[in-house]
Amino acid sequence: MAITYTWEVTGLKKTKEGDNEDAVVQTYWTKTGKDGNNNEGVFNGATPFTSANADPFIAFADLTEETVLGWIKAEADVDGSSYQEHINAQILKQINEKITPVVEADMPWVAAEESGEDPAAPADSGE
Repeated sequence: MAITYTWEVTGLKKTKEGDNEDAVVQTYWTKTGKDGNNNEGVFNGATPFTSANADPFIAFADLTEETVLGWIKAEADVDGSSYQEHINAQILKQINEKITPVVEADMPWVAAEESGEDPAAPADSGE
């Protein structure tokens, strides 16, 4: 099953860090996966940063979503980490649950026990 992924930055936090005004210190983001039948899974994440991460430092007003997503994706893939695999697995799990829903079910023996009836006893024919 082919999944198409999209990323979106949903929030930023900034502060003064050293000589850097408005340094991004926290990002919030969403990665969405969609299969060919439009079944969708969503993973919401948060990635912290320091101005030391930025080389070179980019002024807050000059940031683009593409730049920030590049930072986030680089962190998700750092050192061959399996975090990206974890994210994709969570999205795939949501999609699979939409394709084949898992539903809670009453236990078949609970209704019989609560009514006081013996499920093995023959039904009363009323004659």
